[in-house]
Amino acid sequence: MRYVIKIVGVILCILLYDSMFIVYETNQAIVIQLGKVIREVKEGGLYFKLPLIHRVVFFDKRVLHLGRDDTQREVITADQKRIIVDAYIKCKIVEPVVFYQTVQNENGLHRRVYPIVESHIRENIGRFSLISLLNEKRSEVMKLIQNGVYSEAKKFGVEVMDVRIKRADLPEENSAAIFRRMQTEREKEAKEIRAEGEQAGQEIRAKADKLKRDLISNALKESHEIRGAGYAEATRIYNNAFKVDEEFFNFYRSIRAYSKSFAKGNTKFVLSPNNRFLDIFNKGWK
Repeated sequence: MRYVIKIVGVILCILLYDSMFIVYETNQAIVIQLGKVIREVKEGGLYFKLPLIHRVVFFDKRVLHLGRDDTQREVITADQKRIIVDAYIKCKIVEPVVFYQTVQNENGLHRRVYPIVESHIRENIGRFSLISLLNEKRSEVMKLIQNGVYSEAKKFGVEVMDVRIKRADLPEENSAAIFRRMQTEREKEAKEIRAEGEQAGQEIRAKADKLKRDLISNALKESHEIRGAGYAEATRIYNNAFKVDEEFFNFYRSIRAYSKSFAKGNTKFVLSPNNRFLDIFNKGWK
């Protein structure tokens, strides 16, 4: 009898435990009986159900982040540029019964919602060029995508809070081609800069050479003028001195000529006695 009472007590405890469930503040729940939803619970607290008959399914009330590595898709822009787009969705479960009946869980939601997101991404990105998507039109495209997904996601019992493109890259082969084109453009630009620098250098060297020639020419001209003026002044002084005493000056010139002519001891001259070079000696003999 004791064992029966213990067994009955254990069964009653199990049934009592199974008849209660707790809904936390971050969760919401639905009660299912034989595959049919009979109740939804959105507030936190302690609740009761029929043990072994009712089943409770919990859902998160917080914002869900939907997005995985396999969500990358290739999209064509209006100017026929291919880009790789990776988007994510933020949403909340607002109608747990509808959510359970349509998608059942987050994985099911991702499988149902993301094709819708992809469709709107292709449709809206296809209206704009790549440059505009990277600049002023990006926020407009995001708003169009979000509005389209928001209206269609209601049928799954969720409210879309945000849809964002977290990366939009060119395919690898396009990136390599763009890199090569950028490299070619930079090399071309570098050659143009070097050519311009060489041209500027040649112009500067030509100007410097011309300036050098002009300076040398002016200096030579000025030196010739100064030298000519000096010669003229020397000639004037020489002539004035010659006029003061012509006989003495002739004697002086003759003496200098003799000193230069007879500088070496072995100098020999064969001259006529009447040669003008010997006038001083001839006058002395007279």
